[in-house]
Amino acid sequence: MSTLTLPPARPYIGRFAPSPSGALHFGSLVAATGSYLDARTHGGRWLLRIEDVDTPRTVPGAAEHIITTLARFGFEWDGDIVWQSQRSEAYRTALEHLQTAGHAFACACTRREMADSGLARDGSRRYPGTCREGLPVGRSARAWRVRAQGVVGFEDGVQGWQQEDLAADSGDYVVLRADGLFAYQLAVVVDDADAGITHVVRGADLLDSTARQIHLQGLLGLPSPCYAHLPVATNAAGEKLSKQTLARAIDTHPPAHALLAALRFLGQAPPAALGLANTAELWQWALQHWQLSAVPRCRHAPAPDID
Repeated sequence: MSTLTLPPARPYIGRFAPSPSGALHFGSLVAATGSYLDARTHGGRWLLRIEDVDTPRTVPGAAEHIITTLARFGFEWDGDIVWQSQRSEAYRTALEHLQTAGHAFACACTRREMADSGLARDGSRRYPGTCREGLPVGRSARAWRVRAQGVVGFEDGVQGWQQEDLAADSGDYVVLRADGLFAYQLAVVVDDADAGITHVVRGADLLDSTARQIHLQGLLGLPSPCYAHLPVATNAAGEKLSKQTLARAIDTHPPAHALLAALRFLGQAPPAALGLANTAELWQWALQHWQLSAVPRCRHAPAPDID
């Protein structure tokens, strides 16, 4: 079994990496707030990356709206914003390394052909291994997958010890999609390494992706950051807040009101008097009192009513 070894002491570098598939909602604010506060209270840098590698899901103007909203809420990022859509060559280089080393193989399977496969931990179809030893006669490559093998374990900063048998729980996973786009797992691993990210604080909806990312980091000879996965905010039906579930844009709320709700959702305990505070005063309190250990150890929780 491979376990995540904490990186040598390096200056803290965190990041927030929204996908421009719509406006920021309360769940996005929670992730941004947690990652920002953890970086700043460690004297670290906080980077902003726009994860627009999945171009079919990118909504025109959404990235610019996200950037404007973050600034309005008082977030201050370091350095230039990174755009995944401009980093194809870095992903291609990583893919070629995986191919040359024999870690990746061509796959001809369609989603329809995998419809009867068992489910992976993240709800996707687990690959049955059809093309693992070579493409079937008469078939051509549609995508590229990485051979999933071994058990990966790591200590999550919020959720505690996590362990996954890659073959059983995920299966061979896609790094280059059938539509020619690089998959999220590969892009995020390359981006985090190139940016020198030491700590990833994000939503628990990505917890089941982490073992695959650690696996890829090992195959590519890249360092693994420390991980902490925050509870995901859900609506009244128990669904994760998202564009698909018609989550309300966070910028329809007064920034201070929404930020106060995010702090309380994350288990912090701002005094009642801060209910009348402005955004700057809230950030000042949060930067003095942030405790990752106070974040609830759960994968999801109901979003508060902040109207």
